[in-house]
Amino acid sequence: MAFLDKLSDYREQEHELRWEGSFLDYLQLIREGRAVPGTAHELIYRMIEKAGVEEGDDGRRTYKFFGETLFGLEDAIQRLVEEYFRPAAQRLDVRKRLLLLMGPVSGGKSTLVMLLKQGLERFTRTPEGAVYAIRGCPMQEEPLHLVPHELRDEFRKEYGIAIEGDLCPVCRLRLETEYGGRIEDVPVVRVLFSEAGRVGIGTFAPSDPKSQDIADLTGSIDFSTISQYGSESDPRAYRFDGELNKANRGLMEFQEILKCDEKFLWNLLSLTQEGNFKAGRFALISADELIVAHTNETEYRSFIANKKNEALHSRMIVMRIPYNLKVSQEERIYRKLIDASGLRNVHLAPGALWTASVFSILSRLHESKKPGVDLVQKMYLYDGVRTDGVKGADVEELRKECPDEGMSGVDPRYVINRISSALMKGNKSCINALDILKSLKEGLDQHPSITKEERERLIQFITLARKEYDHKAKNEVQRAFVYSFEESAHALFNNYLDNVEAYCNGFKMRDPITSEESDPDEKLMRSIEEQVGITENQKRAFREEILIKISMFARKGRKFDYTSHEPLKEAIEKKLFADLKDVVKITTSSSHPDEAQVKRMNEVSRRLIDHHGYCASCANELLKYVGSLLNR
Repeated sequence: MAFLDKLSDYREQEHELRWEGSFLDYLQLIREGRAVPGTAHELIYRMIEKAGVEEGDDGRRTYKFFGETLFGLEDAIQRLVEEYFRPAAQRLDVRKRLLLLMGPVSGGKSTLVMLLKQGLERFTRTPEGAVYAIRGCPMQEEPLHLVPHELRDEFRKEYGIAIEGDLCPVCRLRLETEYGGRIEDVPVVRVLFSEAGRVGIGTFAPSDPKSQDIADLTGSIDFSTISQYGSESDPRAYRFDGELNKANRGLMEFQEILKCDEKFLWNLLSLTQEGNFKAGRFALISADELIVAHTNETEYRSFIANKKNEALHSRMIVMRIPYNLKVSQEERIYRKLIDASGLRNVHLAPGALWTASVFSILSRLHESKKPGVDLVQKMYLYDGVRTDGVKGADVEELRKECPDEGMSGVDPRYVINRISSALMKGNKSCINALDILKSLKEGLDQHPSITKEERERLIQFITLARKEYDHKAKNEVQRAFVYSFEESAHALFNNYLDNVEAYCNGFKMRDPITSEESDPDEKLMRSIEEQVGITENQKRAFREEILIKISMFARKGRKFDYTSHEPLKEAIEKKLFADLKDVVKITTSSSHPDEAQVKRMNEVSRRLIDHHGYCASCANELLKYVGSLLNR
């Protein structure tokens, strides 16, 4: 389809979203279920739920609405949805609180709010998210506000809908002057939220206190009409175009709220608790909107220390938005930022972003008091990688041990800045993990605000990241050296399983050719199990665990292979790698390789390029680097 055709279709779709009718027509939509009146919090919660929820084996819920943009914040988002949005949507008292997102810089607070705003724009264009308002109302208010208070109990009994709020001054005047009090005749339209159009979404950012006016929030007198209407208390002589007016029915974002002058925050006291605010010479004006703000921890601590702020503080729900603590998710963050750039002619070697992520995550973790768990182990555990001697339940204990974890450390902006510097430096066609680590270290030298102690601490994390990369690089090359690796691994796996089954059931092994019987090969089984630290006393339990897992897979009609059990997979790979180590060492480190070595090197390089994402340049550098590591 040509672009002009798509443009025409888009215009038609937008036109179809336009609906207009009388108040009676609106009531009919409600009866038919095509209009679902509700609060702003209900609308937002429906939007989040509509996108879908996934529940993990550990009971954690992942809300898909945030999933493709925010990485590694699943716990914070689950807490936000289930402790704020869900009860607020059920009209519990939590909806009468200002939502304050508090966390370190570049932690995703602004992105989270942006997702909510963009989501509302899309959702109000769907049948489930349709919003209707009185035509011509500057605050796009709920048409049910037309129902007199004396009849609202009857309306609730008939329709099952509780009505909150009153008509704005403009609609109150128009109801009497234009429609003679006949609410049946008042026109109703469907409204589509738009931040650019200032409909249902508002944003307020603090500026110079001397020049910023409260009118930015609540609107102002229209002096050009004073002579026409004769009074400042006439709604027609007032512009209801403040951010609180325009955000009605939707979301109001306060950027850096704690930097605001106090007079801008006073309006929030009544708005959050009572659902109204004061503007001009009018009675309190009803408003229904989610007030969401964000700030960093330092400013928040200073704010709550000031006793003058107690009234506003008691009207806040504070949600911590920490840094991501999973290496795999941090890698996705950097990949997303790079993919969004215009960079197309530089190759990133596999492991480069992973290594930068290791550095970032290590800087955000706190030392554990649990014996035998260092920062590196903790990093892997948080990312779902099993380590020796630590159970899944221990991970929860580690999280509870350090509730402030993730509220400090290296922010993603610094790392992506240094990655960008590495990408641009020297006009290289490919950069690897070592290039990025070097750039990260150079950035610390250029950082003016960093203390000597902090610099030394971060350099230590760069060293740890380098060690983890060395381990990863060696495994990558060793795996590539294994000819027909999958076949070799499966052969070893099947041999091991045959012996384990015979051992656990007390059988003899039978040679398929000679039919000669023999005891299970204990030496073979132990050579594999020792690769993952299985002791002599643990071997029977480990072997029985594998047979139980095979039985579980069989009952579910699934095939069990060597990758189905993570410890066994690791053990088999390590056994194969150990058998090949000397071959790898000789081949990669030889300064004058013979013809056979050159052939093997070319095969390995081709495997790295074809199956592991390397280019010719970084594959060659990886082989040389691993050769130097093995010769140390």
